[in-house]
Order: sequence, then C-alpha cells, then structure tokens
Amino acid sequence: MQSKNTGEKLWRSVLKTEWTEVCPDPALRAKLWEDFQLIRKRIECPHNESHTLSFVIEMFRLSSVHKHREGIFVEAGCFKGGSSAKFSLVANHVKRKLWVFDSFQGMPHNEEEHDRSIFGYSIRDWFKKGEFCGSREEVERNVSNLGAIEVCEFVEGWFDETLAQFGQPVLGAYIDVDLASSTKTCLKYLYPRLVPGGVIVSQDGDFPLVVEVFKDEHFWQEELGVEAPAVEGLGTKKMLRIVKNCGGRE
Repeated sequence: MQSKNTGEKLWRSVLKTEWTEVCPDPALRAKLWEDFQLIRKRIECPHNESHTLSFVIEMFRLSSVHKHREGIFVEAGCFKGGSSAKFSLVANHVKRKLWVFDSFQGMPHNEEEHDRSIFGYSIRDWFKKGEFCGSREEVERNVSNLGAIEVCEFVEGWFDETLAQFGQPVLGAYIDVDLASSTKTCLKYLYPRLVPGGVIVSQDGDFPLVVEVFKDEHFWQEELGVEAPAVEGLGTKKMLRIVKNCGGRE
C-alpha cells in the first residue's frame, strides 16, 4: 500500500488535471478557489481542499453529462457548513439544488469500536455522541455569509428518519458521516435515488468499519436488492467513489 502522503500527492496532481478539464475557464477556477480558501479560513473544516474538490469535480462533470436530466446534489453530514458553503457555490453555478442533511446535534449515540485508520493513525474516541456538532443556525449563517444559501435545502434530523422520506432524483451525493451505521443508512436511501451514472462519494474510506460496510455483499443484497457495486479506492484511499450502473454488477 502507498504511504498516505505519497498517495495524497499523486491524488492531488490527478485532481488538479481533472479540475482543469471540467472547469476550463481559468477565471472561474481562480474565483472558486479564492472563495474556497476564504471559507476554510473562516469556518472550522475537518476536511482538506482535495477532499471537497473531488466532489466539486463530480458536480461539474455530472451537471454537464446530465444537463437535460432532473437531479439534485446531496450532502450528508455537514458539521459547521464549510463544505456546504463550497458545494453551494458550485451548485449555484451549475444551476442545481443542494440538499444538506444533518442532525445538527453532532454524532448520535453509538457503540462502534473504532481503533485505527487504514493508514495506521488512531481514531479511538473520535466519534462519541455529540462530537462534530454544528447547530443549524450556525450552519445556515455560514452558508449565507460565504456560500449560496438560495440553492440550499437544509433537512434536520437523524438520517434514518429524514432520508427515509426523501424522494428526489440525485445526481451526486457526498457522504461524510464517519460511522458505519450512518454510512449504511445513507447508502440504503441514497443509492436507489441516484440517476443512472450518478455518483456517491464518501470521505470515510480510511475508517475500517466503514470499509466493511461497502464490502458487505449481504448488506447490498438484503437492504438494496443489488449486488455490491464496484467502489473505487476501497481499502486503499480515504475518498471512495461509486458510479451507479457503471462498474457495478447489478
């Protein structure tokens, strides 16, 4: 396995090339990058720029490929709204809605025993109840100040309650929920809503319990009625990617 630092450098180089391809206007790229940097400076963000850029690239690509198809973008797990602000700016540019799902209470109670990431660093006690909490008022204020809140819908509540009632077609979804249980819930309700060729990106590919969810063929068959799809980066990268009906075996 590549070291985390070596893999990250290679990945960032690939992202830079893809970013230029999907957003060829240098002025727009420069403006968005300036906005992203300001957001990172003003809002506490647990991600780095390459994590969110991977989904920004998907947003541009999917909006171009599916320009005549209905569909929105989804973010599951937003913390204090840093990533939401960034995604909202892109959603506004491509004229799509961004639906943001979060409890706004931090992590739910859970008994998951996380120890070390696939890269070897400790993640013990990271995901206790209430951790990574941003209130809805704080998130909306941050997105209003630094993003494009007019394209956003904020859905408050636990995923098993809110996503179960969700019925919009989805072009792409960004999942940053940390827990295996929450990942299962997001996949259960979001994967069926993906348009053909739609994409799910997970930021939690470095957590072994989450990796096991994506690998679990019984989960895919029993909960979604499909064979487990191909997952790019599974077991080797932090960022995971599923393309519906492209590379899967359903």
